[in-house]
Amino acid sequence: MDSDSLKRTKNSRQRDLVLRILRDSKNHPTAETIYQEARKTMPSISLGTVYRNLNHLRDEGRIRELSYGKGISHFDGEIREHHHMRCLSCGTVEDVLCVIPKSFTEEVQAETRFQIHSVCLEFVGICESCEGGRLEKTPESDRLQGSES
Repeated sequence: MDSDSLKRTKNSRQRDLVLRILRDSKNHPTAETIYQEARKTMPSISLGTVYRNLNHLRDEGRIRELSYGKGISHFDGEIREHHHMRCLSCGTVEDVLCVIPKSFTEEVQAETRFQIHSVCLEFVGICESCEGGRLEKTPESDRLQGSES
């Protein structure tokens, strides 16, 4: 086996491992979390290799990168259309599997004059763990739910 073939095989094994970890995860891990998990199976893998493989998988459309501005991206192995809930306190990201009414998409399309191809909404709040098991009503949550304070 020549060195190029050996390199492709190694890259493929590393990429397959990164993709498997991501697809098995339901919590949208960071590259660092994926790296820590990958080292359990492949101790010699580097953080740079994990980043390169995540970028390659993202560019191929096999995963999604969720960037929230603080320089830390989360990665999502589920590429079918779905939405996310993000905790402002701990940064946890969870999938929200609900269907957006067609009328909502049509209204946005009419207002913006964009041809909408897909929808990915992000809901932002405080998760149950960070709230200490209690979910409080706030003026903001009341406003978002359309109720009066």
